[in-house]
Amino acid sequence: MQSLKEIYPQELLSVILYGSASSDEFVINHSNLNILIILKSTNLLLLKRASRTVKQFKHFSPIFMTKEYIYSSTDVFPIEFLDMQENYTVLFGQDVLKEIRVDLKNLRFQCEQELKEKLLNLKQLYLRTSQQPAGLKVPLIQSFTSILHILRNVLRLKGILPHYQKEALLKELAAHFKIDSGQWNKILAAKSGKIKINKVETEELFSVLVDNLEKIVQDVDVL
Repeated sequence: MQSLKEIYPQELLSVILYGSASSDEFVINHSNLNILIILKSTNLLLLKRASRTVKQFKHFSPIFMTKEYIYSSTDVFPIEFLDMQENYTVLFGQDVLKEIRVDLKNLRFQCEQELKEKLLNLKQLYLRTSQQPAGLKVPLIQSFTSILHILRNVLRLKGILPHYQKEALLKELAAHFKIDSGQWNKILAAKSGKIKINKVETEELFSVLVDNLEKIVQDVDVL
């Protein structure tokens, strides 16, 4: 914090910690420290001042914005700003996130667009690797978190304040959508290292995830 004040003595308006670091899902030496840094300007010469500080920390993930950029971007990044609002702590300066308002129409559009994109990508990946099912394991696990991230916001469209913890979130999704919760929990367990899955199980889980997403996309399309 002191470093940022020294780097930007006149330009720094706010420093906000958000995401898992402001929740009970933060894991030391694993989770990223997501920091929103609000400056009066984000021209490249100003950003360059912080490059050395950013490089020093392995799990430090800062985003530099201006207040004007935030207020003009809630229509194209509703998921991102709603997620910031959900878990955050103001470390310095103004509480910029408190003033943000998101139109649910924009949120629905982004959720639908990103889910459909995920489906296309997963199917294309399957075509390339179906002869070697073991190759599906990494993309299955890597895509799962981002899919849950989108689906949390789909629940918001239904007027539900979703849980942040993934186990509780899966229960909510099972209650509101036609998903195979047993298989989804198995993917989550594989992601967290609680279980190991072989290539046959990997292909089965991959197939279930894609089939379930197809149904969810249909539901989102009529919201």
